[in-house]
Parts: sequence; structure tokens; C-alpha cells
Amino acid sequence: MNIKNILKISLGAAIVAATQISCVHDDNWDAPEITCTNKFDAPTKTMAQVVEMVAAGDTLTIPNKPTSEPIIFDGYVVSSDESGNFYKTISFQDKPENPTMGLQIEVNKSMNYADFPVGSHIRIKANGLVLGTDAGVVKLGARDPNYRIGRLPQTIIGRYMSGVCTGNGLEIVNIVPQEVTLAQAAAPKYVNTLVKVKNVQFGSNAVGKLLMDKDASGTFVDTNRDLVDTSGGAILRTDGFFKATTYAIPNKSGEITFVVSKFNSTYQNVIRNVSDINLTKDRFATGILGGSAITYSGAFTENFESYAVDFSGFPKYLNYSYVGTPNRYWQVKTFSNNKYIQMSANAGSGSYQTFFIVPVDFTAANTLAFRVNVGFYNGDALKVYTTTNYTPGSDISTATLTDITSSFTIPKTPTTGYGTLAPAGTYNLPAALTGNGFIVFKYEGANPGVTTTIQLDDIVVN
Repeated sequence: MNIKNILKISLGAAIVAATQISCVHDDNWDAPEITCTNKFDAPTKTMAQVVEMVAAGDTLTIPNKPTSEPIIFDGYVVSSDESGNFYKTISFQDKPENPTMGLQIEVNKSMNYADFPVGSHIRIKANGLVLGTDAGVVKLGARDPNYRIGRLPQTIIGRYMSGVCTGNGLEIVNIVPQEVTLAQAAAPKYVNTLVKVKNVQFGSNAVGKLLMDKDASGTFVDTNRDLVDTSGGAILRTDGFFKATTYAIPNKSGEITFVVSKFNSTYQNVIRNVSDINLTKDRFATGILGGSAITYSGAFTENFESYAVDFSGFPKYLNYSYVGTPNRYWQVKTFSNNKYIQMSANAGSGSYQTFFIVPVDFTAANTLAFRVNVGFYNGDALKVYTTTNYTPGSDISTATLTDITSSFTIPKTPTTGYGTLAPAGTYNLPAALTGNGFIVFKYEGANPGVTTTIQLDDIVVN
């Protein structure tokens, strides 16, 4: 290249540079216009009408021929995989408020929250997709010989699913969760929709634990935690990839927002992140039977002869299933024409704590005695307490319990079969123990674990 050409190139570069610099110093910036247009035509059906195309429990590949009717419908995203739940799935409902139903689409892609954040108005052209029930849930997905409903490959998601434009960007709306009880949420119409449950708390056996369990190697795993409200119980499920692994379950109640999910016949609820958990109130009691006629007395004998066999709702006492699903209670049993109450974890599954709470006027009372028997002993299951600050109907964790178990003789035999009811001893109530309060008999066991049967009779306060 000769020197003349080099000079021409250098001069041209200088002119370009000068032009760029002059633009940078120009204060008259014009923001580029952002426009978007909808990829798919207007909806031809509602979400409900699409679901009605397939028989319950069946699957259908929606026709995708040139002559096929376009099957297009809208939805609003309620799930988010930002924190690790909703792995390669997107849940959406038919309306942002008071929806009538929800659906799930399987996609072979993660970080979907970046493309379709919560509240995104989406449009699906379902021609060519598989629609049907998989593991108890109605889903959309791809044909896959190995699965009932497969995941859409990442490269073709855009053929079937796109955001709805406002003219200058993706339309994102506010999703208003439906307020329900745990019992109400366990219904098909709520699956894949966003709900909020007020006056809810984690089960007593979860308090203080991390939201997620670890396996033997210390790796966090898929975890179910019990939820309870006054209507019953449910499951909160987190994926092993959930990021909020340090969240400890508080000893509080409040409200939780979640997307209702289902696996076969089991309803399970899934949060988007820990901000969906808002527990700031004192815990409330659940699982209490009886207590409708509590009176505090300094002298009485309870031999349980006035109650029917299998009775558990004692009006004068509180029968409190604190830990365990389903609830297990002290029940009246009979042997050799003698009635008593009995509790065991043997026929259950998991951990159990059940309290039999007896009101006492400690100012007037002097001694406590009872008879006790065990069956199939494989560990200590009975403890006895006194308390003066338990409020009937409240959560037992709010009370101060004084352990007096060591003042009694609780049998440790037989390991097979049953022994016989015998006096456990007499406890002299301290003079400083005054006012109205309770004697508390606590059964604590688990299956597998301690499944010892405990029988109590002739509770005497003098």
C-alpha cells in the first residue's frame, strides 16, 4: 500500500472518530422507540374450553395441520423458578384475580422467571402440544415416548408460548391471590393458581428446623413440611434446589402465599420464595378435643368409668394432639371390666406428642397420685408436668412446664405384651405452687421409634 492510500484511510478514520465524538457531546438524545407486537392472533378459546377438549385422565395431541382450527388462549403466570422451586415448569391461571382454573406447561429450560416473571400475560398457541392429565394434574407439553407429557425443548418454546404486548413491552399485571383455608385449597379448581392462607402455621414438629432437610451427605433434598390451620392440615413442599436453605421455621403463625400443586392424589403447596411466608403472630392451638366444662378443683378422683370405650373428647379435660399426622389422642379403653385411658404411637407413622391436661386448684390441692401401666415397652414415652400459666386452648409451647416425672415410678417392662395397672407413687405438691393450673400427662413417641403403650387410671388429687 502506498503512502497516499495510507493517508486516505487515516483521514477517513479521523472523520468517523470526530463524528462519534460530536454525537457523544450532543445533549439532544433521541431514545429509541421500543415496540412489540403480539406473536399470536387473538385467543380463540378460554383456558377452560381448551381443557374440556380432553377427557378426564386422558391425553390428547392437539391437531396441527394447515386445516386445523387455531387453538389459542391466554393466561397469567403465577410461578417463579428464581429461588429454585418450579423446576422447568410454568404455572399460570386464566385471570389475574378470582381465576376459575390454572394450568402447567412443561419446558426444558430453567430461569424462566427472566422471560416470564410473575404476573406476565402470556398467550399459548396449543396446536401440536400434548394436553392431558399427568400425576393428577392437567398439563401441556411435548410428545415424548418416555413420558406421558414431555417437556418442550428450549429451542421451540417460542413456537407455542409468547408474552402479550402492551405496545411497548410485555404486559405484567398484579396477581391477587385467592384467600382460602388449607382445606379449601385441596380442590382441583385451585391447582396451579395462587392462593393465600391466613391464620396458618407450620406443624409443631417443624418449629425450629430449617425449611429443608439434608441427606446423609449434607445435601439439601426435596422436603415436605406440615402446615396447619383451624380447618386442618396440608403440605408445603420445597425442591432440593431451593435457594433459601438457611430459613429456620419460626414459632409463629401468620399467612402464607403459595401455588397449589398436586402429585397423584396428594395436594402439596409450593412457595415462590421465602417472602411468601409471613409469620409474625403467636402460634395458635390445633388438635384439641374436650375442654368445654373445665373446673379447677383441689380434690377429685378420675377413674374414667363414666366414659364410653374409645371416647376422647373429655369435657372436663383437654386432650391435645400437639404433634402427629393424623392426630392421635388419649382414648378410653377397657380390660377386665376396668376403664382407663391409653395412648400409643404403635399404629401411627412418624412422631407424636399428645397431652392429657387436667385442671387443678393448686392452692387447695396437696398431693397427686395415679396408676400406670405399659405395654410392649421399647423406650420411655410418659412425662408428667405441672403448669400455672397455660391458657386453655392456646399452644402448649406458650406455657412453662415443670417436669415432675422423676417423682413417679413408670414401668420399663414388659417388652412384649402388657403389664398391670399399678400405683406410680404420690407426689407432694409444693406449698409455693398456688392458683389455678394443670397437671399435664405427655405421651411422646414415634413409629419407627418409641412405640411403648401407656395406660393411665385413677388420677387422684387430694
